[in-house]
Amino acid sequence: MTRRHASPADPCGIAHAVGVLGDPWSLLVLRDVAGGRTRFEQLVAETGISRKVLTQRLEALVADGVLERRAYSERPPRHEYVLTDLGRGALPVLGALQEFGDTWLLGDGQPDAGAPADSNEAARVGALVGETVPRLHALDPVSDEPLTVVYCYPGNAFPGAAEIPGGIGCTLESCTYRDRLAEFADLGASVVGVSTQRPGEQAAFAAANGIRFPLLSDADLELTTALRLPTFRAGGTTRLKRQTLVVDRDRTVRATLFPIPDVTGSVEEALRLVREIAGRPDGFGQDDWPTRRNVPLLPPS
Repeated sequence: MTRRHASPADPCGIAHAVGVLGDPWSLLVLRDVAGGRTRFEQLVAETGISRKVLTQRLEALVADGVLERRAYSERPPRHEYVLTDLGRGALPVLGALQEFGDTWLLGDGQPDAGAPADSNEAARVGALVGETVPRLHALDPVSDEPLTVVYCYPGNAFPGAAEIPGGIGCTLESCTYRDRLAEFADLGASVVGVSTQRPGEQAAFAAANGIRFPLLSDADLELTTALRLPTFRAGGTTRLKRQTLVVDRDRTVRATLFPIPDVTGSVEEALRLVREIAGRPDGFGQDDWPTRRNVPLLPPS
């Protein structure tokens, strides 16, 4: 593998970053490690990379300080690869690449808090059903309750929201979850909101609106890149598109909602999914977990 590192005297940060992350296979390996696939065989299966090339890329990423090699078995000797602080610092690069691909290569170049039901983004969110939410460094959206409803939203009163399809409704969505929180709790489900806003902004919003459940900040895009969640850019910030995941305490995604054109309807639909999964008389027992790929909501009539 040919690697071109920038000269120490080169003042261009792009040149130095390309020297570490400029290889396509390295970026895909980093993507999958960020998503919790930290072992050699997992990476081979996910990327389709040859074992020889994967060995080279892993060695290079470890040498550059992006990944750390850790032993998880002595007999036989086995290792996994985890992100270092430097590696976590590269996550916004992955987020920007995904956003560029979704918006400009697969989309029409316009910011949108939603997506067509038959879009690549909708397929990607739907494919999360059955996947595991990895344990992250800075935030954990999964509670100890049997189920957690994780709703992702762009941000409250962000610049340009009125001009972006689906941009308005974050306050209404959060307040609707607030008002129906007891219904989720009765079913053994907690509610967590996630946005890329800073914690201080979220705390101020929660205090002003009486939000009694956690609002978590993914400003560093750790959860976003781990699950490859769809994003858009507005007000100079990468923002999560409006989407909902239902996750069990074993960290497995059981259902998803995306796109979401009706924020209050999405809360009702999330409650219905939780009721089914929790095994109420009109739903499914825990031995018969429903496979709910994406459940696109219809806009209000």
